[in-house]
Amino acid sequence: MKPIDPQTYIDGVLAGDRRMLSKAITLIESALATHQEAARRMLSALLPKTGSAVRLGITGVPGVGKSTFIESFGTMLVREGHRVAVLAVDPSSARSGGSVMADKTRMEKLSIEPRAFIRPSPSGGTLGGVARKTRETMLLCEAAGYDVIIVETVGVGQSETAVASMVDFFLVLLLAGAGDELQGLKKGILELADALAINKADGDNLGPARKAAKVFELALHLLQPASPSWTPPVLTCSAREMTGIDTIWKTVLRHREILSASHELEEKRRRQAGDWMWSLIDEGLKDRFIRQPEIKKQLPRILREIDRGTLAPTAAADKLLFLLDNKSYE
Repeated sequence: MKPIDPQTYIDGVLAGDRRMLSKAITLIESALATHQEAARRMLSALLPKTGSAVRLGITGVPGVGKSTFIESFGTMLVREGHRVAVLAVDPSSARSGGSVMADKTRMEKLSIEPRAFIRPSPSGGTLGGVARKTRETMLLCEAAGYDVIIVETVGVGQSETAVASMVDFFLVLLLAGAGDELQGLKKGILELADALAINKADGDNLGPARKAAKVFELALHLLQPASPSWTPPVLTCSAREMTGIDTIWKTVLRHREILSASHELEEKRRRQAGDWMWSLIDEGLKDRFIRQPEIKKQLPRILREIDRGTLAPTAAADKLLFLLDNKSYE
């Protein structure tokens, strides 16, 4: 196999070449050892060129209109002169690992904007539905000159927690309901949010949206804010009519200004970098564990025993772990 020259990717990303950026992201997503080594060298070289972008995470309940919101929001930003990268993490097929949603059916208007870059990628079954290499992809987009990075979650499981751990501002999109706005919304999501936005606040739904905003304002008052310098606001917007979108962007910028002044943003990013390291260690240890010869030998038999119900998962885990007792990893 022909060796990969990371410099080609580095030069292309720094030049803002969209094609080379896509190829660089494909490189970091590859599971091949030679590709991973080239990707590490590429990221190390590009790291000094990162860190200046606004990192924004967006989640929401099913049907809230995340893609429509992001398209309207991103279109507004590119028209203001920003370069916007959208990392849309699609839920993966449990069988094939591929994306369930086709990228061609989403954000069609934004995708043709020359100052926008959209990268749909399958979650690959990782925790919370967040693509395994999303953090690295964010860095590549920053190095390529994109000053606003938007990460869209699948809105299920623990994806919200995972995305909140890699962005500066976490926006939760909501819908007005029939007096049951808080049902189905986890307390933990409210605690992660830097702002809530009631979407589809237009036409006959405008009144219910405003009432829902009041309900969520009361709910937020009962929680301890994540930052002593910032109280999450509850906003209303209509992605379809492009109303309230500019207010959300002003809120993001105000949050960034306040947390930068108090040095909280800098500390938050340092903490996120440490969390990222530990998540990679956890992932790496599991990979190395599975590659151990004795584990490879015993694992099929133990899995069969679990399937038959003759061995409890806890006992199976103990057996596998103690196989390596007094042995070191290769």
